Amino acid sequence: MPPVAPLDVLVVMDPIESIKTAKDSSFAMLLEAQRRGHRLHYVRPGGLALAGARAVATTAPLAVRDQAKQYFELGAWSRLEFGPRQVVLMRKDPPVEADYLHDTQILGMAQAQGALVVNDPQGLRDFNEKLAALLFPQCCPPTLVSRDATELKAFVAEHGEAVLKPLDGM
Repeated sequence: MPPVAPLDVLVVMDPIESIKTAKDSSFAMLLEAQRRGHRLHYVRPGGLALAGARAVATTAPLAVRDQAKQYFELGAWSRLEFGPRQVVLMRKDPPVEADYLHDTQILGMAQAQGALVVNDPQGLRDFNEKLAALLFPQCCPPTLVSRDATELKAFVAEHGEAVLKPLDGM
């Protein structure tokens, strides 16, 4: 099998300077992509945009090192237009609020321009990560999704204890 030509791997993530490298899966993906010879680009937080009808990003070349401190280095910032031979890793953590939704809409346009966007922007908008597990009820404890405080209190009373989580954007 012939070697794979290097790709441009762009990562949309929370600020890279605040990650915990030992447990961050985005960082592990970047290390592996770099090991395989792909070019890494860090998308500046808030750096996705539309220039006319074209999806673009403010990015910097990125190098990563498997160590706890000084684990990344950024090159100079520039504007990059999305297109073929690019893989975009959408790794920004919710909450699903207006900025997050706008980013997924821009990344949907990047897909139309030929970039491979992982995770799919439409799926991120349509499929709340906290509700996804309910597609597999055999693997879930008793669950209630509700905004009604009376219902929630009754559920906790019935089960003795519960984990309550807000549904971002709901």
